[in-house]
Amino acid sequence: MTDIAATAAPSTETATLPARLAKGFVNRLVIIIPYLWLLFFFLIPFIIVFKISLSQTAISMPPYTPVLDFSDGISGFLAGFRELNFDNYTWLTQDALYFNAYVTSLIIAAISTMLTLIVGYPIAYGMARAPATIRPTLLMLVILPFWTSFLIRVYAWIGILKPEGLLNQLLMSLHIISQPLVILNTYTAIFIGIVYSYLPFMVLPLYSSLEKMDYSLVEAAEDLGCPPIGAFWKITFPLSLPGVVAGCLLVFIPAVGEFVIPDLLGGSQTLMIGKTLWNEFFSNRDWPVSSAVAVILLLVLTIPIMFFQQAQAKAQEQGR
Repeated sequence: MTDIAATAAPSTETATLPARLAKGFVNRLVIIIPYLWLLFFFLIPFIIVFKISLSQTAISMPPYTPVLDFSDGISGFLAGFRELNFDNYTWLTQDALYFNAYVTSLIIAAISTMLTLIVGYPIAYGMARAPATIRPTLLMLVILPFWTSFLIRVYAWIGILKPEGLLNQLLMSLHIISQPLVILNTYTAIFIGIVYSYLPFMVLPLYSSLEKMDYSLVEAAEDLGCPPIGAFWKITFPLSLPGVVAGCLLVFIPAVGEFVIPDLLGGSQTLMIGKTLWNEFFSNRDWPVSSAVAVILLLVLTIPIMFFQQAQAKAQEQGR
């Protein structure tokens, strides 16, 4: 019997070896897939755009002089590398239009993010505290606007906010105002459009954090004499901070480079980097400068987020 057991043991180990190899491959695949996604949809496009930003405008198709081309071999590539310049980036620092566009975009995105948080937090809190039977319905109602085209929803706000639109007609019929309000083609319209369009991106992370929270902590605080508002700021809001951070990032990042909402609701005089980028790329046909604008915009958004994530990770390690 001992000999039989001894001979059976290697076969068992041999049988489990493919399973362990398959498990190890699956584990590595789960890690590799996000990196492959970032490689093909972030790093490679970024390199292409950065390469175009180092070229010069030309009357051709495409409308720029290619740089760092391997068609002439390694020697031609090295010669082109030595001739690289950052004239397009220097041009951006000399023209105040681009600096003002960056600053205006950051300010509008920051204000819009705060407004979206103010509107979205009560909605997410109400959803999290609602009976479990109706939470799926409330969640579906939040996601429901995504079933309609983003462009159609923005166009609908033109019909609501224009001087003869639905909002002014309602206010005038109720005798709240005597003449139409000028909302369309203003920054107020941009804020309304961004808050409406990106509200689900704020509500969903907040709802995820608030739903998992242990509300017995709030009840214990109130039993110990803490007022409801104090319990909210000392317990509920700190525990929901991961959702707040995630929602703010999901709203702020796309809002900085937003083009459709400022163009349709803000009018032609609105100065935002998304519109500036569009004009340089399609109207002026200046691909190198527009690529430089896009590279700087990406760095302005990515570098602070990286530092923030590192600081957050260190804070979590110290908390442990």
